[in-house]
Amino acid sequence: MYEVFQQRMHPLGKFAGRDIACMQKLQRNCCTSWRWKACRTFSACPTIAPTARPYDIASTILTAQGRTLHPNKLVPESPPPSAQDLNFLCKFVERSQRLVVLTGAGASTESGIPDYRSPNGAYNTGFKPMTHQEFVRSVTSRQRYWARSYVGWRRFLAALPGPTHKVLSKLEERSRIFGIITQNVDRLHHKAGSNPIELHGTTHVVVCLECGDLVHRQVVQEKMKELNSEWSKAVEMLEKGEAGSDVSFGLQQRPDGDIEIKDSFNEAFNIPHCDKCGGMLKPDVVFFGDNVPQARVDAAKSMIQAGDSLFVVGSSVMVMSAFRLVRLAKDCGLPVAILNIGPTRADELASIKVEARSGEVLPRLLSMLSLNVHPI
Repeated sequence: MYEVFQQRMHPLGKFAGRDIACMQKLQRNCCTSWRWKACRTFSACPTIAPTARPYDIASTILTAQGRTLHPNKLVPESPPPSAQDLNFLCKFVERSQRLVVLTGAGASTESGIPDYRSPNGAYNTGFKPMTHQEFVRSVTSRQRYWARSYVGWRRFLAALPGPTHKVLSKLEERSRIFGIITQNVDRLHHKAGSNPIELHGTTHVVVCLECGDLVHRQVVQEKMKELNSEWSKAVEMLEKGEAGSDVSFGLQQRPDGDIEIKDSFNEAFNIPHCDKCGGMLKPDVVFFGDNVPQARVDAAKSMIQAGDSLFVVGSSVMVMSAFRLVRLAKDCGLPVAILNIGPTRADELASIKVEARSGEVLPRLLSMLSLNVHPI
């Protein structure tokens, strides 16, 4: 590993004494571990100039604070569901005529997108999510967000629906599900064939905060490519597995689609503006500290009120926008079932709670419903 890293970094030129010490420390640590934190002092290396070439950017653009996790490593450890758990959930779904499903980040972990609060989640890697206030008031924060998003977008876009998305779509096709509300912004439900209410919006759409114009995220991606030609070249190198690629460093994918990048490179990133009015562009997602649009809240509430039961899948229900929906369901007399690894904010409101992987439970549940039999 050390030799590979040294070979990758060699084009940056001769190592200063400080760099050599860093490399020696990296060599000692990497013999037994994939913990790249040992080399993070490279952020202060004097050999990397502010006017770095694309190869330099590609070699140093990442924080080196983590590695890309295999989807299975993103899913928290959990014992398999018991026959009793499956039996309870099967009866719950069968008895419902208008089942509403509320999904969270745990539904997408098996697609390679981390959640926030599990042991393997983003919060446990030191990730601090962007707030609405920070995004709006700080140019530097917007540069940081869009730079990370630019690098991570293609990988985020390439994510495929997991077993949870696919099973829920099949249950919709068979009229077992009345509607889906998702807290996720990745549109994997759409890729699986569903059309859920996106409670927190989606990264696939960008909104102008001045005139309200909506454009597809890929359009903004192309604009950023035009405005940041050096970044574009660096990203191409990363995608080809060249210097600084996720093979040698490790890209840290975030739940909202961005990737961790060194702050020194964010400052040189040029941000696009609205073509119609020149206003500020923002992904059409609800950042922390922002409010869910009232029309979306009303649509979600109407779906809950029109349903006869609520099934929470892969969500800790910690954010108030989601918890209010579960509480509304309970107030309306709807039975609530929760399938999630670990505690949730709504555990006391649930009549059924199963702690297991949704990607393991739902395919088995689908099979049981198809056969119309229950395990003993």
